[in-house]
Amino acid sequence: MKERTQTMKWKRYMMGAAILLMVVVAYLPAVRGGFIWDDDAHVTKPALQSLHGLWRIWFEVGATQQYYPVLHSAFWLEHRLWGDAAPGYHLLNVLLHATAACLFVAVLRRLAVPGAWLAGMIFALHPVCVESVAWISEQKNTLSTVFYLAGALAYLGWKDSADGPSARGEGRSRFARPGQYWLATGLFVLAWLTKSVTATLPAALLVVFWWRRGRLSWREDVVPLLPWFALGVTAGLFTAWVERVFIIGPQGMAFDLNVIERCLLAGRAVWFYLGKLAWPADLIFIYPRWEVNAGAWGSYLFPAGLLVLAGALGWMAHKGTRGPLAAFLYFCGTLFPALGFFNIYPFIFSYVADHFQYLASLGPIALAAAVTSAPVAGQVRRLHGTGAVWRSGVAAGVVCVLGALTWRQCGIYRDVQTLYAATLERNPQCWLVHHNLGNLLLDEGKVAEAIAHYDAALRQNPNNPDIHFNLGKALNQEGRNAEAVPQFQAVLRLSPTDAEAHDNLGVAFLGIGRTAEAMAEFEAAIRLRPENAIAHYNLGVALRALGRPDEARAEFEAAARLGVRP
Repeated sequence: MKERTQTMKWKRYMMGAAILLMVVVAYLPAVRGGFIWDDDAHVTKPALQSLHGLWRIWFEVGATQQYYPVLHSAFWLEHRLWGDAAPGYHLLNVLLHATAACLFVAVLRRLAVPGAWLAGMIFALHPVCVESVAWISEQKNTLSTVFYLAGALAYLGWKDSADGPSARGEGRSRFARPGQYWLATGLFVLAWLTKSVTATLPAALLVVFWWRRGRLSWREDVVPLLPWFALGVTAGLFTAWVERVFIIGPQGMAFDLNVIERCLLAGRAVWFYLGKLAWPADLIFIYPRWEVNAGAWGSYLFPAGLLVLAGALGWMAHKGTRGPLAAFLYFCGTLFPALGFFNIYPFIFSYVADHFQYLASLGPIALAAAVTSAPVAGQVRRLHGTGAVWRSGVAAGVVCVLGALTWRQCGIYRDVQTLYAATLERNPQCWLVHHNLGNLLLDEGKVAEAIAHYDAALRQNPNNPDIHFNLGKALNQEGRNAEAVPQFQAVLRLSPTDAEAHDNLGVAFLGIGRTAEAMAEFEAAIRLRPENAIAHYNLGVALRALGRPDEARAEFEAAARLGVRP
């Protein structure tokens, strides 16, 4: 018996090592990649690289792009280890993903779900996960999922020890092994301090308990999770506030959806994600943003189809087959924060993204692996014969295909130029990529090309002040000051207190000889930001052109004090 146990343990180690090797090989193109969009907002900035910066990460909301202190503490530590070298961040993300896949297997094995190892391999190599693993910014997904699954595993261990009978047939106390409960709670807290979507874990655990027994006990199942629900709700509300105040800002037309439209959006999003899991073709970094039209009857087919599916799964559960409904509830529940009922920043450019379903995909993957691996009537006797060999071959083929697709998908994350080109090939109307590519080209001095991309972005999103501003800057650099004027005026209509827009509008006016108007803009910029050294300098230039040398000298001196010299 001891020999058999030892053999099984070594088999588990070998399978875990196989998952790690497969993940590393499949993601090699990503490991060799560089930084892409938004990574600079996550990799620790110079102002936060000190010990005081670590304190700010935890206790100053707004010091980091999102208040995920565990995530940004991890980035802080990583920056200490390998600085701005991208391969270190990429490799760690790959290792975290492999760890999450192994923990997924451990959770399924504890729940005695058939096909646990197959599920782990599918998750490890499914190409919808590439965005979360190959994009450094999405370490929030991989790291939080490790904490999430470790917390679930610890909680299930505590629950089984508390609920199960002892070796003597005696019942155990619900409060058995409290240390394991607090360990699970601590891991849950670490998870939602890394990414708040993991706050759905207690609801997911209740789905698991219902799937196991077909019922829920208030005292045994719900009460121990009440503190987790309280923490999760707090985390969700806090994240929504941070998104609104520090990231999204004013709500605007991009988020102006009524209740019916949000339900229509959610229905379509769920089908979209299920479709990408079942057939991972045409994966895009940024998908086209749908038009949500409550007046189009076709829009109602998506939520109606979900209701029909839920009804069919409910009927199956009533007949004793609860697994499909449990997987469906887990999937929809975990996706819920990103389905459109709450405003999140990415909705500005797309309502869906592959990284939104990284954690939610575990439910359908577990179901698919279980259905594939579980013996069916008439095949039980053939489990060790041709039936098992045939199914193992199919499973191996699926895993190999997924690995090849992941390898290929990783290639588009090699660098930001490759990523943008691949995105525009499949989503040519993506204003965000046109805008970001314009910024990239402008930094490289390719002003005419940058202007072309800004124009394309503006056609898709004419009310975005950032696009108007950067287009105006590029036009000023090209000496096309008259064309720059309406761009900065558009910025000021949308954002009247933008000091930089006033300053750049003044430069445009100065370039076409409208010196008095330029001076008024520079003065407005200084009123809004008195420490704006460049505005002081530009005002000096305008005053000198108007024949007011003494006033001009005073502005030049102010600019020099603030760090800008003629």
